[in-house]
Amino acid sequence: MPVTRIDNVIFDLGGVLVDWDPKYLYSKVFNNDEKRINSFLTEVCTPEWNVEQDAGRSLAEATQLLVEKFPEQEDYIRLFYDRWEEMIRGEVRGTVTLLEELKKTDSHNLYALTNWSAETFPVALERFDFLGFFQGIVVSGEEKTRKPFRRIYEILFDRYEVDPRSSIFIDDSLPNVETAIELGMTGIHFRHPEQLAADLRALDILR
Repeated sequence: MPVTRIDNVIFDLGGVLVDWDPKYLYSKVFNNDEKRINSFLTEVCTPEWNVEQDAGRSLAEATQLLVEKFPEQEDYIRLFYDRWEEMIRGEVRGTVTLLEELKKTDSHNLYALTNWSAETFPVALERFDFLGFFQGIVVSGEEKTRKPFRRIYEILFDRYEVDPRSSIFIDDSLPNVETAIELGMTGIHFRHPEQLAADLRALDILR
């Protein structure tokens, strides 16, 4: 029989609660030259390259791989992790406010499921107090797998005894939300805090 009560709210971090974007760094590096910024981030330090660090590849290995492939870009490649903290603008205030409301009501278990390098995640833990609101956080880089692969969701289910049928999952990546739905969760595709607030109220999670 399906579970109708929602007990768990599971958040993605980057793009939902944390405002992270490599463009914040490379806009400074390339003096706001949009063509250069976009070229570098789509042809050299690509999202496909970055996501492998989220899945557990070391930063040193990842950097060396690109340096060997694009030796003329070495200085800019090394900046990706040498100045990685400059890619974090801060928290997504509107979403953090919603998280704070959920924490105050104490009516739902709160978890985070994030694609994030194990080597850079300690920076976030030190910087963002709201990460302490979660009863558990599963970090892809520590688990050597990532969203949207089913295994990382199952790690969260098993580790924290989470029933997917009584859980809401929030992520700004549609493929990640689609996997959550396939696994029995209620999925919310995050676009902005106001939309998330409306969706949570529609589900009677917030008032």
